[in-house]
Amino acid sequence: MKNLFRVVLTGLLLALFVQPASAQRRVTVSGYMIDASSGEPLLSAAVLEPATRQGAVTNSFGYYSLTLPAGEHTLAYSYMGYNTVEMTLKLERDTVLDVRLTPVPTELTGAVVTATHSEIGVRGTQMSAIEVPVAQIKNIPAIGGEVDLLKALQLLPGVQSGTEGSAGLYIRGGGPDENLLLLDGVPLYNVNHMMGFFSVFDADAIKNVTLYKGSFPARFGSRLSGVVDVRLKDGNDQEFHWGFSVGLLAAKINMEGPIVKGKTTFNLSLRRTYYDVFTAPVLALISARQTGMGTTAGYYFYDLSGKLTHKFSNHDKLYVSLYSGDDDVYARIRESDDNSYMQKKDDGTYTHSTDRSLTRMNLGWKWGNVVTAARWNHIFSPQLFMNTTVNYTRYRHRLTIGMEEQREEMEGTKPGTSDLYYAADTLNADLGYNSLISDISVGADFEYKPSPEHDIRFGADYIFHTFKPSVTTISMKAGYTDGVETLSQKQDTTFGDTNLLTREAALYAEDNWSLTDWFKFNLGLRWSHYHTSAKNYNSIEPRLSLRLLVSNDLSFKASYSEMSQYLHLLSNSNLSLPTDLWVPVTDRIAPMRSRQGAAGLFYTRGQFDFSIEGYYKTMDNVVEYRDGASFLGSTAGWEDKVAMGYGWSYGVEFLVQKKSGNTTGWLGYTWAKTMRRFDREGNVINFGEPFPAKYDRRHDLSLVVNHKINQKIDLSGTFVFGSGVCGSLAMQNVLAPYYDENEGFTYPSGTPYFERRNNYRMPPYHRLDLGINFHKQLRKGGERIFNISIYNTYNHQNPFLVYDSYKTEYRSDPTDGSVSVTSRKVLKQLSIFPIMPSFSWSYKF
Repeated sequence: MKNLFRVVLTGLLLALFVQPASAQRRVTVSGYMIDASSGEPLLSAAVLEPATRQGAVTNSFGYYSLTLPAGEHTLAYSYMGYNTVEMTLKLERDTVLDVRLTPVPTELTGAVVTATHSEIGVRGTQMSAIEVPVAQIKNIPAIGGEVDLLKALQLLPGVQSGTEGSAGLYIRGGGPDENLLLLDGVPLYNVNHMMGFFSVFDADAIKNVTLYKGSFPARFGSRLSGVVDVRLKDGNDQEFHWGFSVGLLAAKINMEGPIVKGKTTFNLSLRRTYYDVFTAPVLALISARQTGMGTTAGYYFYDLSGKLTHKFSNHDKLYVSLYSGDDDVYARIRESDDNSYMQKKDDGTYTHSTDRSLTRMNLGWKWGNVVTAARWNHIFSPQLFMNTTVNYTRYRHRLTIGMEEQREEMEGTKPGTSDLYYAADTLNADLGYNSLISDISVGADFEYKPSPEHDIRFGADYIFHTFKPSVTTISMKAGYTDGVETLSQKQDTTFGDTNLLTREAALYAEDNWSLTDWFKFNLGLRWSHYHTSAKNYNSIEPRLSLRLLVSNDLSFKASYSEMSQYLHLLSNSNLSLPTDLWVPVTDRIAPMRSRQGAAGLFYTRGQFDFSIEGYYKTMDNVVEYRDGASFLGSTAGWEDKVAMGYGWSYGVEFLVQKKSGNTTGWLGYTWAKTMRRFDREGNVINFGEPFPAKYDRRHDLSLVVNHKINQKIDLSGTFVFGSGVCGSLAMQNVLAPYYDENEGFTYPSGTPYFERRNNYRMPPYHRLDLGINFHKQLRKGGERIFNISIYNTYNHQNPFLVYDSYKTEYRSDPTDGSVSVTSRKVLKQLSIFPIMPSFSWSYKF
């Protein structure tokens, strides 16, 4: 570890202060590469001088910088799915050149997962990373026709899904809480709707997605296992466009265009489910007819994404982005009763009595994210690019239950009067449960490109965390009056966890260094600091990756990276529940740390890309619940409920993909093993013996195919197969006999006995999804798309969970007619997603 740290630090110092000597004057050509039709910056596009094979790649804002000897040069600007632009330039001084590329109309552009740019492809140092074009995500068949980003990522090698339908990502042996999910560079703490069956990402608002499974660049940190970098669209800078989509579950609308042509653009997307719009009236009608109560209930979620971009000059740009999304469960119940009757008195007169009661109950359950980000890009020189950010992110969960009871009793000489007697009492009770985590962060990132041999990045960031883990409030108010005297009483109570304020800071530097045409490596170093009220933690994380170019089409890559994580997610379920709570490290629970090494071969042949990677990862200070412990929505005493241990994961990933043509897609396979061990003193689980992690899955196979029949029809299909996941299942009961004076020794059913943790593996999972799109060009220049999808086409009953039950059998004896009854223990499975056809209409103008 120390030797590797010295190597990385020495390499970075050499990169910063030692540059290759050259007697020839050098100049820089720089600018932005842009989509000619929309004005959207093209991320990871390439500019190359074919003669010397020196080149550069655009950054996450579409900016490139290439330093060359002064003189005449021919440059080729290219991007997957776009026409290559070649131009010959006579460079005598630094030159700013923005290049617009036109899409290729005859290809199914962007319809595959690609790794074509120089840092992820054969010639780059980056491995264990894949860029996912949004067009491919939109083509994959989905539940209810609702396109989902995270479910598309689950189809890639090295990424596993959790339970049936869940959007969680299990990357190379890590859990969903070990992934850094970024929306325009801002972390999201909860990315799931509907208990994890859908993600918060609206594909219509997304421009680019990059998944990192390992070989992490030094600019990323704070999580152990994966990084998902999602970038929102900037908006068309030339024309106004809009479109909408209607499916079985949700409706979406997207608008984009220029506010000031060529300078200021906007992009706005809104998605909302409408299940409650149809079910709430039906539920109210049924409730009124069957019970006489007034009932309104429903569930929905929404996502709102927006981005504003303004170009002050060729050197300065401002980006402001916003995301807001919520899940909302609501229920309102109203019940009333009104009874009137007469009584005859001894004098022959009558009294009229009335009893009235009214009960109201309200339930509100809401959880969601708010993210805002402001970015300023400044170009100090053609070689030095800066991006500064100010971000705010918040995830909150709120549950409220309210009850109101009113009761009146009156008696009078006439109906509806109270001249003889009157009494009324009221009771109001409200229960509230709240939890929240929010971050305010600032950061600065610099990119310095002194020559084509060096691509240097460095920066810093600071995050102020606020944790409000769980706060419960109870408010009660009671009143009574009899027309003469009035009494009232009120009580408010608040209890729960105290707020936690923590701080996190980081510095990083990395250099992508080409020593020769065949040997290139990336050196990186990250230092992070975490401050809690009880303790300070520091971490130094070296990063190293290298590429050996065997031929123009074949390369060998290897990498090593270390990561640290200062947060834990407390959860009791494999589902993503809003009651799950994030908590920081403490003086008793140390940060989690991982070390990962990987190596692989990468080969390109015509339209096909092949890759095979092997990896080995260790994880220290991972936490699991102790035997018998559980989490019930409060962090009180959580440190005593978990144990710290270590884990390891290793595997092999294979991927072949076809990137262009009418038939595209990929085939991915993963063989992997993930284990845990808790044998430290005071932290023993499973008797200190190793056991498979709950998301350990030996085999994973995925096949994705897209075929364009013509301009009007295209087909898609997905097949997945995976070994069963693990779980703990009691295979026998321990009998504890006791003596009863009347019955003697008795043997109750006993206590369930778990031989070891995660001792049961569910049956294998497999599923086939199919989809077809019908395209029609509208007269006014728009397009209509009608999609039909079938999820789980052959209706395989995949297990959602497995539980034990009893099966009773009755047997008749033919000789004497007696009946014997036997009962035996059996396993049963619950499946929740049968064959599910769906459809959607989309219009683009």
